[in-house]
Amino acid sequence: MAELLISPDQIYREVQKAVADALQISAEKVQPDMSLISDLAAESLDFIDINFRLEQRFGVAMPRKYLLDHVEELFGEGTAIDGGGRLTEVAVTIWNARLGSAGPRVHAGMPLDDVPTLVTPRTLVMIVEECTIGCGECRSRAPLVTGDDVIRRWLEDFRARGGPMSSAS
Repeated sequence: MAELLISPDQIYREVQKAVADALQISAEKVQPDMSLISDLAAESLDFIDINFRLEQRFGVAMPRKYLLDHVEELFGEGTAIDGGGRLTEVAVTIWNARLGSAGPRVHAGMPLDDVPTLVTPRTLVMIVEECTIGCGECRSRAPLVTGDDVIRRWLEDFRARGGPMSSAS
């Protein structure tokens, strides 16, 4: 019998373990909506470690860029981040459409430097779920094999559905 796809609860437990191991804390201290930076004191090297652990566990390639970096790359400089390094209304619309309840709300004018503090275990679960899309019967992988591919595809689909950048193309 074919193995079933991994449940969100199983993914969360693995994310919790990866975060705890990388930060050398007990898994019980890692809660779904805690900021990896503000609440758990993660640093940039810890993110690399956490991503590596998740990539090894799930056989995925986690995104190397943030969502807003992809927006700027695909739709032009200034689309998501203004000249002062603050989020635009378009960035807020895209963020909320993309992350919904998986991510804390952002606001226009928020400094870009504050965005990494919004990454939570729940955010990582969402990313892993997207990157592990596959067939439960044959276990074949979907054609989107990296987290960055998933984000770019989502942004292109969002634009095609009439997202805020649809008139900018």
